[in-house]
Amino acid sequence: MSGSPLTLALSGMTCASCAARVERRLNRIKGVTARVNYASERAYVALPPDIAIGQVLEEVNATGFSARVVSEDGPQTTSDNDRVAYLGRRLLVAGLLLMPICDVSVVFWAIPLTRFPGWQWVTLALAAPVICWAAWPFYRGAALAARHGGTSMDTLVSIGILAATAWSVYAMFWHDTGHVSRSLLWLLAHGSVGGIYFEVAAGVTTFLLAGRYFEARARRRAGDALSSLVALRAKDVAVLGSDGSERRLPVSALAVGDRFVVRPGEAIGTDGLVEVGESAVDCSAMTGEAVPVDVHPGDLVTGGTVVLSGRLIVRATRVGPDTQLAQMVALVEHAQNEKAAAQRLADRISGVFVPVVLALACATFAGWLVTGHDAAQAASASLSVLIIACPCALGLATPAALVVASNEGARQGIFFKSYRALEQSRHIDTMVLDKTGTLTEGQMGVVDLWVGPGVSEEDLLRWAGTVEACSEHPIAKAVAAHAAARLGSLPVAEKFEAFPGRGVTGFVDGHRITVGKSVIASTGADALAEPALSWYIDTEAQGHTTVPIVCDDILVGVVAVSDTLRPTAREAVADLRGLGLRCVLVSGDSEVVARTVGTSLGIAEIVGGALPTEKVGVVEGLRAEGRTVAVVGDGVNDGPALAVADLGIGLGSGTDVAINAADVIVLRDDLRVVAKAVTLSRRTLRTIRGNLAWAFGYNVVAIPLAAAGVLDPLIAGAAMALSSGLVIYNSSRIASRDAREASPELESESTMPAEPVWAPTAG
Repeated sequence: MSGSPLTLALSGMTCASCAARVERRLNRIKGVTARVNYASERAYVALPPDIAIGQVLEEVNATGFSARVVSEDGPQTTSDNDRVAYLGRRLLVAGLLLMPICDVSVVFWAIPLTRFPGWQWVTLALAAPVICWAAWPFYRGAALAARHGGTSMDTLVSIGILAATAWSVYAMFWHDTGHVSRSLLWLLAHGSVGGIYFEVAAGVTTFLLAGRYFEARARRRAGDALSSLVALRAKDVAVLGSDGSERRLPVSALAVGDRFVVRPGEAIGTDGLVEVGESAVDCSAMTGEAVPVDVHPGDLVTGGTVVLSGRLIVRATRVGPDTQLAQMVALVEHAQNEKAAAQRLADRISGVFVPVVLALACATFAGWLVTGHDAAQAASASLSVLIIACPCALGLATPAALVVASNEGARQGIFFKSYRALEQSRHIDTMVLDKTGTLTEGQMGVVDLWVGPGVSEEDLLRWAGTVEACSEHPIAKAVAAHAAARLGSLPVAEKFEAFPGRGVTGFVDGHRITVGKSVIASTGADALAEPALSWYIDTEAQGHTTVPIVCDDILVGVVAVSDTLRPTAREAVADLRGLGLRCVLVSGDSEVVARTVGTSLGIAEIVGGALPTEKVGVVEGLRAEGRTVAVVGDGVNDGPALAVADLGIGLGSGTDVAINAADVIVLRDDLRVVAKAVTLSRRTLRTIRGNLAWAFGYNVVAIPLAAAGVLDPLIAGAAMALSSGLVIYNSSRIASRDAREASPELESESTMPAEPVWAPTAG
């Protein structure tokens, strides 16, 4: 969608054809692109600059529905709660009256001696509150649609209820209602006799109210995770002035660079950098991690997470829609808005479904009369057609599953950017894994140095640390941190340049310093010679990563750094292979280091020393073999591979480049969640296919049966309500099944100690 994005909360929609009508109306506005999601009751609109928001709201009102702009505070649950209560009251009254209505009808028909003059009026008196008051939402929806020249599911329901009532009143005065009694089993199988359909009108009303009531409850529950994310946002924050004073300001007033105070128990107002203080931070609502994270000065924190202990002073680095929380909420809403090709077809069918059903009902009535049947039988069959035909299940098939899946993913720290991410996972058969920061912790440390002749260790660390301090790469951070710890403050590098996957360069004290093994050739330095070569070979054989340092085209030293495997890396790889995925490790580290890590994890296919373009080449090579490839990465050098892959999975702890290029974002540090993301998306697709098959199949089979007189109108009403209920239930199983399958280890931080990749037990 192009143009300025706008999200509208809609009210008054009762079926998929309502959503289709609103969507058609909005898309008629020149330059506007709109998608309406019936399951979430949201309209996602892209506006050109010359279209006012008021014009869009007027167009929605013109269709008979109301709309409001969703504020940046995000989804609201008030309307869902009100709708559940509204439907619940009517369902309670209808349910309490339905049983005596049915009892009276059956007893009076089955036992002639119990009848008394005017017994039909008793049935009418019991049914009247149901028909007139409980069914009012259907009449209101039908009237709104008719007033604007449209039809909806309420049109079918209202016509069915009113037709059953009208025919019953007619039969009371002009039709023989004194037929010989039938057996109770016959009555249960064939419904009303003699044309009295008050129990049908009341039963259809009750069943459909029940269906909409439980549908509204399911929708409210499905949105709980998204609402929980939105609820994490702090409303105000204590901003520090230049004189050290504090002022409580709305979070919306924060600007990048502002310093604010967070006390124990408070939510962090926005993404920022800790400047003062230490604390444990609860990230569970954002990432699903049960164990709090300790933060110290220099650590990044995320808005919406909660400070548990200690007072923090944080400098804002991202505000408003740029924060991670805002982006995650937007991703969930966007994913819920996506439509599959099959669902777009279902929406088009729903848009014309009601007029077609009305025509079929009329044809059924006429057909029964033409074939010599009486008016009561013709009325019963046509009523069944009106009542049983329901496009609601069709309209809910995809969005209901997407709402549940995206919110269940959010609970586990998994965010799908689009329906494509869900759809593509079904075909994934190969998983390409990055090493540093993905399979390993990405928290490297300097373990050894080789210092060239004529250079002091202090100069070597000063040069390397100063240049590396400008880079975001985990190796660079390790070198810079080690240099700062040894020497204290470092100067600022001039003319800094980064070459993703190869190294960095800059000027320090007038010297051109280049750090990174792959840039040696481009600087004109000679190849490694003894004794550096022997040290280099021995160090890499131990699984360490080596980083040459060049000063003015002369090799002056080599730094050895090391990383540790993520505690869950082995289980994660095993889980991926258990899903039938072929695992390939592709790393920018040397072949020796990459193979050491890959072998310890049970990965047979390993590519080391890969530059970003070479990672892309690996992915394209696998695709040329007919493979469908997913890439998991977290760094700048993974961005191109994530973008070109069939499915990109970015770790939320990684760089913005990796996150922006990915189709799926995993916020948890537990790498096993990658396998859970694939499993969740596959299960969602199976659920969507099952929902669509049921929705199409139900109407294909049920409507002919109703037209043939096989289904009584009361049974038709129950079947119609059940069809939508089954779609909702089937979709809800996505979340319930994940909850059952969640392992205790996945719900908390693993107690497995961090293990160096070169340890003897790694094999």
